[in-house]
Parts: sequence; C-alpha cells; structure tokens
Amino acid sequence: MNTFLSEKNRAVRRSVRAFCEREIMPIAGEIDREARFPWEVIEMMGKLGYFGIQVPKKLGGSGMDSLSCVITIEEISRACGSLGLCVTVHNSVAVYPIMAFGSETQKKRWIPPLARGEKIGAFCLTEPNAGSDAAGVEATAIRNKKGYLVNANKVFVTNGGVADICLIFARTDPDAGRRGISVVVAERGTPGFVVGDLEDLCGMRANPVTSIRLYDCKIPAENLLGEEGTGFQIGIMALDTGRIGIAAQAVGIAQAALEESARYANQRQQFGVSIGKHQSIQAMLADMATELEAARLMVYRAALLRDQGKHFSRASAMAKLYASEAASRITDMAVQIHGGYGYSKSYPVERYYRDARVTRIYEGTSEIHQMVIAREVLKDYAK
Repeated sequence: MNTFLSEKNRAVRRSVRAFCEREIMPIAGEIDREARFPWEVIEMMGKLGYFGIQVPKKLGGSGMDSLSCVITIEEISRACGSLGLCVTVHNSVAVYPIMAFGSETQKKRWIPPLARGEKIGAFCLTEPNAGSDAAGVEATAIRNKKGYLVNANKVFVTNGGVADICLIFARTDPDAGRRGISVVVAERGTPGFVVGDLEDLCGMRANPVTSIRLYDCKIPAENLLGEEGTGFQIGIMALDTGRIGIAAQAVGIAQAALEESARYANQRQQFGVSIGKHQSIQAMLADMATELEAARLMVYRAALLRDQGKHFSRASAMAKLYASEAASRITDMAVQIHGGYGYSKSYPVERYYRDARVTRIYEGTSEIHQMVIAREVLKDYAK
C-alpha cells in the first residue's frame, strides 16, 4: 500500500498517527458518551495545521497535497470518527469553496483564521425539504441596496454548534430553478443568525450537529461567494472534493475496527484456543482486510487524480460509495467477532459501528452516488 506514497506522505501519516494516539484515542470514548466537542484537542489540531491542510502557507495553511489530506483525515478518523468528520467538512466543503471561488479580499478575510482553526467552517445546504435534491433549496437571499436579506432553515449542519463561518445556499432568483441558487457567507454573531439545539445522533456524537436558522439576516453584498446563480455549481464541485474526505473517514473507521478485531481474536479463548484459530473468524478477518485495502486504494486514486488536475468526479463518487458501504460491512463483522462484547459500550467496536453507518448518508447517499456513477457509465457507451 505504501509503495506509491512519497516520503512526505509517509511522514504525514507517522506524525498524525502519533498525535492521535497520544491526544485523541484516550478521550474518544468519553467524548462520544458525553457528546462533547473537545476544544482542548481542537486547539492543538489547529496549531498543527489540520484545519488548513491544503491552504497555501502564505494564507496560514499547511500547503499539502490531496493525498496527504486524505491520509490526515484517515488517521484522525481511526482515532475518532467525529473529529475526522469535523476536519474533513471544514477543509473540503467550507475552506475549499472559498479558496476556489472567493475573491482575494474574501480569502484574506476568512481563510487565515479558518486555516489556523481559530474559526470553524460549515456547509449549509440541507433543509427539511432539500437533501439529495440539492436543487430543492427553499432558503432565500433577497437583494436590496445594502446587500441580502436572508431567511433560511438549514438542518443537520456538521460543525453547526461551533461554526463561525457558514456557507449558506439560498435562492437569489426564486424563478430560475437551480440557476437561481447562490452562496452567501454568514458569520456567527450576525443579528438573526440562530444556532439550533444539538442533534441527539446515533453516531458521530462528539461533532456538534445542529440546525442553523437565519431570520431576516442582513448579509453584506461582499459576502456573496462567486457570482449570483452559481451556487449549485459551487455545491457540486465542493461535494466532489468532500466525498473523497468522507471516503477517507470511512477508511479510518474501518481500519480501527479491523485492528481491534484482530487483537480481540488473538486474545479471546473459546473451545480451548483463541478464536482467531477458528475458520469462521479467519474468513471475516480476511474479508475485512481485503475490503479495507480496496477502499483505501479507491480513495487514494481519487486524491491522486485531483492532485494531477484530472477529472475526478466519478472516482470520488466510486470511492465514497465503496468505502462507506465497506466500512459498514467491516464494522458489522467487527461486532460479530466480539460477540456479546461487541454490543457493549465497554468495547470501542460498537462506536465504530455507529459512526460508520452515517458515512453512507451524508455528502450524498449511496443511492445518489449510484446514480452519478451510472450516468457516467451510460455516457461512456452512448456512442
């Protein structure tokens, strides 16, 4: 697996893994149980550059490539899926759109504090009636002489409870369909900006997922990202990038599940021998390891295509689809290998199982990715 990784990539893995094993793993179970966002660790992660992984150094970031980015997310997720989610969403669908579509003034204003982790970013697309149907956004941003009057009800916002800079997808032209959607940046503290209650979720419990509501929120015209009517395209491009990160997150969770299962299989005794000696357990471990390697290769391939400036939309969809589904299967087998203990909160595999499940839903459900991939395949053979 490491044969095509550069020494820099391998050094990134060693560095991030050491930090995670020292600072995150010891508290991962606790912050899951308490549904607590660990600011003490977030501050350390900010100083290490994890919140500006691909941001140029001149803007306060680490200036790394996409492959180093997914390795970082993978390693953080191996320790704690919730923090892996925080980092990937912040980097891929909050920071990246500003870097790609923001003006120089906007970049200088928002990127440095985001890259240093002093401010947390959020991507606010999903609404009660708009999720998989991204074009169904009902939020409005009405232009006036001073800027935009924004009304929005965004739900299931990752990082929502701690986000300072939120990318809000809203209709600037109610009659133009997807061409009428734009992105405005709303900042915490703006009058009319309201953070909803913390969602009581099955997994990813250390990430403060909330609703974000804007009531007659006055957003300056200079907070428009890109041009009016380009919001749908910005969202699609951000999600193409974000899907690689979610796939890497799924790989990290699955890696943790495999490691824990192999250790348990070596230690647990049944019928006079360790359960790892039994063929049924060996079969599960073999399937887990094989699916994990396949998923990791797909994720790395998508990241490499992005680094090379090649079309990576299909590759990111495939990576996200396969890695998320594989993570669910792998963590399910991890629980099975642990037997009754796997269903107990005394062992971490039940947390991995809960955390893995949602990777098949956010940033595009598995069914949506099947549609995306199928369209590409049909296009290939249309001639």
